[in-house]
Amino acid sequence: MNASASPSAAPVLAGFAFVDPGLDRADALRADADALRVAWSGARVMVLDAEGRAAAGADGLALTLRGDELGPGPGLAVLLGLDRDGQAWFALEAATLALPAPPQWIDLRRAAAHWPASQAAAFAHARGMLYWHARNRHCGACGGRIEFLRAGYVGHCEGCGADHYPRVDPAVIVAVGDGERLLLGRQASWAPRRWSVLAGFVEPGETPEQTVVREVHEETGVRVRACRYLGAQPWPFPGALMLGFHALAEADEPRVDGELEAARWFTRDEVGQALARDEHAADGPLLAPPISIARALIEHWYARGVDGLTSL
Repeated sequence: MNASASPSAAPVLAGFAFVDPGLDRADALRADADALRVAWSGARVMVLDAEGRAAAGADGLALTLRGDELGPGPGLAVLLGLDRDGQAWFALEAATLALPAPPQWIDLRRAAAHWPASQAAAFAHARGMLYWHARNRHCGACGGRIEFLRAGYVGHCEGCGADHYPRVDPAVIVAVGDGERLLLGRQASWAPRRWSVLAGFVEPGETPEQTVVREVHEETGVRVRACRYLGAQPWPFPGALMLGFHALAEADEPRVDGELEAARWFTRDEVGQALARDEHAADGPLLAPPISIARALIEHWYARGVDGLTSL
């Protein structure tokens, strides 16, 4: 099967978490030890525990420390970037600090729903980087010890000299329509009644458009005719980049074979009712939460109206 992809001048999706460009990532500072020490003295330091949760105050908001309270230099801290006022932000593992526990630890999904967008994006960045550090202590080529350089962005092997870089796994996530209905699936591990659009990782030697065709057919047996890119979301659970698409498909009867517990077509009225339904409703299908690009894709499909659902 083949699918055409219509070029898009700019992403058309919005409203989901982790995409705020609040921090300048300041690549030029990463190799400048003197500049890092200066930046560290007045920096805000986000502290994460071993489970990837951030230190928070009793009010649930971010609890950051000042760099000069922790020592003369950043040490193992990862530079996240500079905010609009030029203040540096770093991330550090709680295990490296001898400090009392904060009032609470907050997970990334909760932070995305309640923190300012720029801080939630910084938290996502921090979580992804520290996850990579925690799982790359040794070289994959020779087993040698890894030393992190360039403010945490290069893992250098002390044995063979190989350099390793943070990994991001591209995945497609796609709202599949047949001109009148939207195809949704659910996994057995999800909360009861939860449904969402389909997704899957891009394989080596494959374009995202080819992944859309393959994943939709593998998971549901539905044949995609065409697809269009709409936007992207970093998804640090633990390190994916979700590439959002709208696809037009044949009106095939969905069937599932292992990856999904169920898949079915939803009418436009059913999607509208689900979008309006409260998350704590006692019955009826529930959709992906607002922090996700999955929700934005569903809302985009619904907003196009019947006249816009048969073309890309």
